[in-house]
Parts: sequence; structure tokens; C-alpha cells
Amino acid sequence: MIRLRLYRRPPAHPRQTWWTSLMALALLLLALACPEPAMARGLFQPQTFTLANGLQVVVVTDRRVPVVSHMVWYKVGAADDPEGHSGIAHLLEHLMFKGTPTVPPGEFSRNVSRNGGEENAFTSYDYTAYYQDIARSRLELVMRMEADRMHNLTLTEKQVVPERQVVLEERSQRTDNDPAAILDEEMQATKFLNHPYRRPVIGWQKEIAALQTADVLRFYRRWYAPNNAVLVVTGDIDAAELRPLAERTYGLNKKTEVPVRRQLVEPDQRAERQVELADPRVRQPEWSRSFRAPSYIWGDSQRAYALQVLADILGGGATSRLYRSLVVEQALAVSASSWYDPSRRGPSEVAIAASPRPGVDLGRLGAAAAAIVGEMAGSGPTEDEVARAKQRMIAEAVFARDSIGTAARILGQGVAIGQSLDDIEAWPERIGAVTRDQVAEAAKLVLTGPAVTSLLLSAGGAPQSAEERPPAPSPASLGGAIR
Repeated sequence: MIRLRLYRRPPAHPRQTWWTSLMALALLLLALACPEPAMARGLFQPQTFTLANGLQVVVVTDRRVPVVSHMVWYKVGAADDPEGHSGIAHLLEHLMFKGTPTVPPGEFSRNVSRNGGEENAFTSYDYTAYYQDIARSRLELVMRMEADRMHNLTLTEKQVVPERQVVLEERSQRTDNDPAAILDEEMQATKFLNHPYRRPVIGWQKEIAALQTADVLRFYRRWYAPNNAVLVVTGDIDAAELRPLAERTYGLNKKTEVPVRRQLVEPDQRAERQVELADPRVRQPEWSRSFRAPSYIWGDSQRAYALQVLADILGGGATSRLYRSLVVEQALAVSASSWYDPSRRGPSEVAIAASPRPGVDLGRLGAAAAAIVGEMAGSGPTEDEVARAKQRMIAEAVFARDSIGTAARILGQGVAIGQSLDDIEAWPERIGAVTRDQVAEAAKLVLTGPAVTSLLLSAGGAPQSAEERPPAPSPASLGGAIR
């Protein structure tokens, strides 16, 4: 619920400073002391209204500082890329900074910077988002510019060709020169037979290179419309103050016909799959395994809350089963973790990962990790494990409530994939209601059967020849960076 996944899974061994560790402890103690009030108040207590053109507006008021976070979420992402045009949603994200008849190329970013703000954008499988964090007094400025490019983007061949090259260099740097990213890409293509999640968000190299200006404009006009977007504003403003601003900026854009988003059926996985990569550039080997799972929107979605608790018990920290056994007790790994992201329109996964200590074989590490997972699938968690996991997660929700940027991201992501605000607000209550039996049942359902994909990343293999090696990237703005 709290995590926002864009390009890749969370790292197997996140670093924490002493300050974040202290904050996490303080929040955990708060949740332990008073979990019920934290759940009873809901998560963010948003207000919402819809403009005549279909734009949904969500507002979370936080008066502590005169600052707002302004985010526009389009209900379109890489999963909506047409066949043969992978990467087009992400390329359009880059090109949205190229200007309109009234805002020349680069002026959007310069205006935000001149007024003391920060901005960025990102593309995922299920949505594309643009945001600015700025002083409350400058909110109308960014609303006017964002509403303008929602409808009036202009593109020329001279703009598209160099930006397309920027994306190709981004792919070279982030994927082709990173063995772990290469393996992730191969894993996605292996996990899915029919679903568009099998394609990388950034796109395949040859298809990116073939994207034309007309392709991008067609995609833009097809999906970028007020009735296919959600505006989320959090900070020093309420709905009564925001509505007139929204009406005189976004309200000027006309509602257009938007196609129904396709939801492809992914066939049942009938055989376990394994992907291996040996590369001399690998500094830290890794073993990981993913199990297909429902999401908030796809499959047996009522199990999403129990699965979140399950993932926390398996690998949510230094006291989790995986870390305690593999890192502390057996001394087989330097890190161990698990994760589960239910915020998808399509299939999700429960995944576990571990990196071996020097001299430990990946096969031995994988067998030990699989044994822990098998034990969980067989006997389930203890009552104490479930209680402590729920308390940790509620503490994380308290922390999320304290950040206007995090609030905007969680609400926008949820609505963009099809959740209601009531669903999002009820998250602490639903996590708090999860029982040990529900976690055990979800573990047995997800962690057994053939819907499993294993990954092995190791150092080795012959160095690539000059012809095979990807070109070294030149300096360029990366995905999500300001252009």
C-alpha cells in the first residue's frame, strides 16, 4: 500500500540511516501504543469533486507549511503501449516537456524552478504521472501550465528525434549496462505469456528506435484527456479553495472519447520457470523467486491484505523469517527480503530474494530460502508474527500520513488503477483486521503450485566482444528526470 513501484522491484537490502531507523522505531512504538485510533481516523481523510469535463480532483489538507504537492495521474501506462510500439507511453512522458503554443519548450521547468518549486514525472505499467511541489501562492501557475499541456502539446520532428535518442541512451545505461536489470527484463518476459507486463516499461530497443512523431501524437490524443486523469493536490489548501482554481484551468479542457482500457487474460502458469544470467560485471550474486499473486484489482483481490502481512513476515526487516534464518542463524546470506505490490491492474507477485555470502553457492542458498517458504506455506505464521507485522505496517502508514508528497502518490496511484478513495482510506482498518488464519490460507494458495519463477544472477561468463557490448551512454536525462 505504501510503496510506489515504478521501474524495478525494491532493493534486496535497503540502506537506512540512523535517523530513518530512529523514526521507524518511534512510529512503531506509536502504533504499538495506540493502533486503534490510527486506524479509526482513516489514512488521509481526502475531499473529492469532479469537474464537468470528467476530471476527478482529490484534495488532502495539511496546513503545517504553505506548500502543496500537485500531481496529475493519467490512466494509461506501458501496459497500454500498442503492439510493436513498446516504450511509447514513456517517450510521451519525456516529450510532455517540449512545450505548447503558449509555453515554449523548457519554459515549464524554468517557471517551476524560478518560483522555488521542484517537478518530475514517471511512467509505470498502469499509469503516467506528473508532479510539482511548490509554494501555495504559486499553485495556480503550475495548474495552468499542466492543464495547458494536457490538451495543447505540440511536437515536431526536431523535438522527437533527439528525445528518442535520450530514451535509447537511458535504456542503455539503466538496462543494457546493468546485469541485474537485464535479468529483471528477461524475468518479466518469462513470467507472462500474454499480458503486456511482459514488455519493459522503457520499451524494446528496436521498437523505441522506430517510434515516429505521428505515433506519439496519436497516443497522446487517444489517452490524454481530463476524463482519463486524476488531479491530486495535498498541502495548504482545501476543496473549497481548490475548486475555482481547477475550474478556470483544467475546466477549460474538453472531455473527449477515451477507449476502454484492455485487460488481457494471462493464462494459468502450468510449469515452473527459471531464468539464469552469468555476467562478469556482476559484483553481488542474487537468488530470487516470485509467486504469481492477486492484486487489488486482479484475481482474488480480497487476499491482498493478508498477502501484505505475509510479505512483511517473510522478509520485512531484520526480525523477519528470511533475514533471521539466512543472514543471522545460518550465515548463508548478506541480505534477504521479500515484497508484494498489490497496486496493479493486472497480476502481481509475492517475491523473495537473497544475496549469498562469499563462497556460498546460489543453489544452497536457494534451497535454504525455499525451505523457509515451504514451512510458511505448510504451517503458516504465528499469532505473534501477524500481530507484529500489522503493527509495523500501521506505523508505516502513520509515517505516510505525515508527508504531503507521499499522500499524493498513494492516493493518485490507487485511483489510477481503479481503487476507490474508500478502499484507500480503509487500508489501516483492513490490515488491522487480518487474521493468522487468513495469512496462512493466502500463503498456502500463493506459495505452492507451479506459478513460480526463479532467478539466478551470478558472476561469470565470457566478456562481451566490442560488437556485442552496448555502447557507453552519453550524458542524458534519465527516465523521470527533468528535461
